[in-house]
Amino acid sequence: MPPDDTAAALKRLEAVKAKRGYLLPHHGLMAITAPQLLDGYDACYTALTLVPRNLSEHDREFVWLGVLTARREHIASQHLVKFLKAGGTKDEVDLITRLTAVAEGSGAFGFIAQHWQHHLPGYNRKALYFQTIAQATAGAAPRPGLLHMALAAVHGCLQRVDELKWHIAECYRLKTSESELAEAISYVMFSGSVPYFIEACGVWQRMIRDGEVSPSPAFKLWAEMDQAGPG
Repeated sequence: MPPDDTAAALKRLEAVKAKRGYLLPHHGLMAITAPQLLDGYDACYTALTLVPRNLSEHDREFVWLGVLTARREHIASQHLVKFLKAGGTKDEVDLITRLTAVAEGSGAFGFIAQHWQHHLPGYNRKALYFQTIAQATAGAAPRPGLLHMALAAVHGCLQRVDELKWHIAECYRLKTSESELAEAISYVMFSGSVPYFIEACGVWQRMIRDGEVSPSPAFKLWAEMDQAGPG
């Protein structure tokens, strides 16, 4: 790499570090090989994570902790630091960890329903799942809407469609802000993957189309737009 290119790459890396306070391995690789990609990536990350949108900093980082735990993304420890600085407590960290564990284990309820329901005609997968959530939150007082937004994001990362739908429906029942829910689900994009985020958006969209929730006019318009195209 010519000296001037090296200096430019170093300048880009210093700018990212000054902005975020840290550097990760992929920052350097993009700075050296794809500076425009680094610019685009940084702009996307900034809009997704750093610029305040709808959730408070505490609630935003609570959702992030669930997403990161589900994805085992230990490198993103800055979100834990941000959560504690925003007034989050160790008890709340324990809470979102328990909730994420319940979400991960929800496949066990699905297994019984799918394969052994005929032996257990009274078995209610959804009721048992929500009963387990209630047990996991016993003694805690999370904002109900936040709890369901966080679990919607976690299930988006886990590609658990039924559970994702249940939590989206609960958000509507509790009159949770659609914009807050959209922000929570958007965090699936980075740690889960963009395809997982697209799928989660599609689940929500179909729920609106099928009349499973009652959206605001803007969200109804989004769901009913013509989606014809490739794929």
